[in-house]
Amino acid sequence: MDTVFELFENEMSQMHRQFPNAQIQPNCFTWMNVSVRHYESRTSLTIDIPVAEEMLNPMRVMQGGFITAAFDNAFGPLSYVAARNPCTTLDLHTQYIRPIAVGDRLTVSVRVVSRGPVSIHLSGEAHNSKGKLVATCTSNMIVMK
Repeated sequence: MDTVFELFENEMSQMHRQFPNAQIQPNCFTWMNVSVRHYESRTSLTIDIPVAEEMLNPMRVMQGGFITAAFDNAFGPLSYVAARNPCTTLDLHTQYIRPIAVGDRLTVSVRVVSRGPVSIHLSGEAHNSKGKLVATCTSNMIVMK
């Protein structure tokens, strides 16, 4: 493949052909304007999300739920291709470190820590455009057979 995005899209297309009724990327993946920055087949995924006005809390920084959704937008597709089956979230734990403001870019990097026949454990970090840690997150996914 020529680009990281093409490799990611190719593996996602394979999943869609195998499971045509499964939605591999959630609708909010598009709504949040996610772009794929880096992908290692079945191992790790890094995405960028611009912090938009619609994502702000009353303090005018990105709402925690949107930060967690950003992690979920990376964990979900990565878990599908890692397991080669649809997965669903068992738990998701986010720890917030510092705020991120509108106009900044949230970079979320997630990786598969452990992969078994029935579950996958993932972890990730989110950084602002200056490379400062914004949040960390872990998730356990169950593989749907």
